[in-house]
Amino acid sequence: MLAPVKWLKEYVNINVSTEELADSMTLTGSNVETITRLAEDISGVVVGKILSIEKHPNADKLVICQVDVGDEVVQIVTGASNIKEGQLVPVALHGSILPGGIKIKRSKLRGIESHGMMCSGDELNLKKADYPTAEEYGIMILQEDYSLGMDIKDALDLGGDVIDFEITPNRPDCLSIVGLAREAAVTLDTKFIHPAIREPQGVDDINRYAKVKVMDGELCPRYCAKVVKDIKVGPSPQWMRRRLAAAGVRPINNIVDITNYVMLELGQPMHAFDLEKLEEKTVVVRRARPDERITTLDGMDRKLDVDMLVIADAKKPVAVAGVMGGMNSEITQHTKDILLESAVFEGGSVRKTAKALGLRSEASTRFEKGLDIHNAFYAIQRAAQLIDELGAGTIVEGTIDMCSGTLDERIIRVKWQKINRLLGIDLPCEEICDILTRLDFKVTRQDEYIKVLIPSYRQDVEGVADLAEEVARIYGYNNIPITLLEHTPSRAAKTDKHKLTDLAKEVLVGEGLYEVVTYSFTSPKVYSAIGFDDPINMPLAVKISNPLGEDQSIMRTTLISNILEILSRNSNRSVERCKIFEINRIFLPKWLPLEELPVEKDMLCIGEYGECIDFYDLKGQIEVLLEEFGVLEEAEFVPYSHPTFHPGRTAFLKVSGKDIGVFGEVHPKVLTNYQLDIPVFLAELDFDMLVDLANMDKKYKQLPKHPAVIRDLAILVDKKVLNGQIEGIIRKYGGNILEDVKLFDIYEGNQVPEGFKSMAYSLTYRSKDRTLKDEEVNKVQEKIIQKLGEEINATLR
Repeated sequence: MLAPVKWLKEYVNINVSTEELADSMTLTGSNVETITRLAEDISGVVVGKILSIEKHPNADKLVICQVDVGDEVVQIVTGASNIKEGQLVPVALHGSILPGGIKIKRSKLRGIESHGMMCSGDELNLKKADYPTAEEYGIMILQEDYSLGMDIKDALDLGGDVIDFEITPNRPDCLSIVGLAREAAVTLDTKFIHPAIREPQGVDDINRYAKVKVMDGELCPRYCAKVVKDIKVGPSPQWMRRRLAAAGVRPINNIVDITNYVMLELGQPMHAFDLEKLEEKTVVVRRARPDERITTLDGMDRKLDVDMLVIADAKKPVAVAGVMGGMNSEITQHTKDILLESAVFEGGSVRKTAKALGLRSEASTRFEKGLDIHNAFYAIQRAAQLIDELGAGTIVEGTIDMCSGTLDERIIRVKWQKINRLLGIDLPCEEICDILTRLDFKVTRQDEYIKVLIPSYRQDVEGVADLAEEVARIYGYNNIPITLLEHTPSRAAKTDKHKLTDLAKEVLVGEGLYEVVTYSFTSPKVYSAIGFDDPINMPLAVKISNPLGEDQSIMRTTLISNILEILSRNSNRSVERCKIFEINRIFLPKWLPLEELPVEKDMLCIGEYGECIDFYDLKGQIEVLLEEFGVLEEAEFVPYSHPTFHPGRTAFLKVSGKDIGVFGEVHPKVLTNYQLDIPVFLAELDFDMLVDLANMDKKYKQLPKHPAVIRDLAILVDKKVLNGQIEGIIRKYGGNILEDVKLFDIYEGNQVPEGFKSMAYSLTYRSKDRTLKDEEVNKVQEKIIQKLGEEINATLR
């Protein structure tokens, strides 16, 4: 917010330098970004009066002027053709400086001395919008009567300081000169001067000129309108143009400038409609209709949607509410009667509309932060007052005021000592009340309580913490003593799941994998990329209502696509070997559309490729993890079919009969979708289920004192029989003396019948309390062989 200091001084007595003001305001919460000094690059330019003009004896296009600059008459040679005797002009004397660092010195033009230069508006860096008489190609002719020799910066009100304030979103009241002046008054502990707003005397009755209908009171809680007839459109007075320009707003004409002036002064955006262009002289505040369009004041044709609030007449939209007016109702030189609008629109609606249209304005910036519902009425009276004072039109008696919002006062009752406790200070109640009163709060003490009436423009103050913040910033954060915490913080303990997550990461890192973290958002296209071509089998996914883009428009239901993207990126960058894992969350809706929050589940996904990496490497990594979790003996690996994985090279993991997940080699078609031309191995496991099944009870086992007996067992079984089945039978009937079972060979060849395979195991037998005899081991070994034959038709090889 650009705030000219001269304008601020109209409402507050500023008795310090601009730098001191800026420092003080920053300390009380109104952060200052920059200070700009206007016309700092102009010096030595004064008001002069042309006394005489003579032709140059040695040049046809030059003239010799005698110019009175107050304390002397100087001779100036110029080639300007728009000057006359008796005119007042800006004169740059010898030694003066113009914008761009141009220095003016005495010189001779065709043998005649010239002691300075008469300036054009362009040479003073003035625009016609600021000064209609600022000639760009001729000398600037001053229209008002100024003292000769007067500094041109004082004459044209060019100088002054402008402070650029950074306004936080919770303080829309400070997006105004009055709001900043109010803050300056509290900061400097001086008096704030309220604007003297009066309703001018009107003629006729407004109800004969216009009608207003508010169809959506939720999005427009208040709409005020006034009518002004017999408008005289022209330039604004110099003081108004200068204030607007200093605040960063381009002057246009007196009517538009007045609405902008009120917006900057009071923080209430306004708009003026050409009343003759409104069908049936009616204003309707409604949502846009399907396929409606409007050409806004910037000349752009814009399509509206049904969620956007518009200002319309009886037939068509004439403005986008809170954002910008339409060209079909703009003020022109031919406008005779106008309707002034001062309204309050719901901030969220304005923000969504401005974003959807790609159109931000000074008005929308204010509306979207939330405006004071009372201020709309004061602002329209202020605009009417300025129109009347400037003689820009005749005010029609009355104001149309449609209000569906609440005008009730807000009161907070709190123990004043609670404010001290929150801040860690010990201010007396009188000082707390004084600070709040200076901030325009109305405070009444009731024993240990204070009752605080909140100003309507302070919508950010909702409770005792907000009141404490107001006291703290005015009292001074630097005055609050530094204290230690009253309580010693205790170290938080990790949950069992956190500990198991850490353990899983340690195990996988120990197996040579790197941990990765990916986004929870993904694209709907990933399902076809990972092999789900059938729409019927497509997983349900939560759609994001305001996605950053299509690539991040749903919540993921699998980690596979994320891991494949990382593997693809590494492979395409010539990384020869990549082994990664991620433990993260997926989101599974029970049904769509959502009626309750989706199920959130932690999954473990492993992905790897590289030389000498195969299916059994991945299976081994999973087995190491299962062993650390204490569930390897309950694990079962079974063949499985999955659209992402290669047929015949995929297994499903079950633990204690519970489904844990799938792993194997990725299908070639899926690899093609991810620009991968090498074998890739993936696993996706239900990590939450692994945590639930984990058995972390560790029991001490004494080192064996007696020798082990090792026997080999080679059997012929059907190809479809799994190793897990065989090991399960061996362990089941091995009794207490079977210590370990290890598969050391699988053979299929000429010596094995068709459809069969040879499986060779090493069985370790040991007793805790004695040395085993061959008879004992033979008995158990024979029982195992018998049961293998009975249950899976196995025969000794």
